[in-house]
Amino acid sequence: GFNMQINTTIYNKPIQNINLNSDDIKLREQTDSFEALILKVLLDTSLNMENSLYPKEAGNEIYQSMYKDSISQSLSGSFGYSDLLFNYLKELQNNQKD
Repeated sequence: GFNMQINTTIYNKPIQNINLNSDDIKLREQTDSFEALILKVLLDTSLNMENSLYPKEAGNEIYQSMYKDSISQSLSGSFGYSDLLFNYLKELQNNQKD
């Protein structure tokens, strides 16, 4: 299989330490899901696999959609969108406590 390692030191701002409390873990899951959604839209546009030379097979669109979903889920959390959103929301939360 294809295994991709992402170097997380390239981001300008390191992700804040995630406490082991359930709120931070749930927030991180949601920001990763949001990043997966962004990546899915990007993949839908960039991996347009339609080819007029080949007839469409039954279920082809479903298979390709599932394939792109799988890729976007695998890559989520490694592009930095999730980190940015997580840090932003944690900062907002900390500012509201003050």
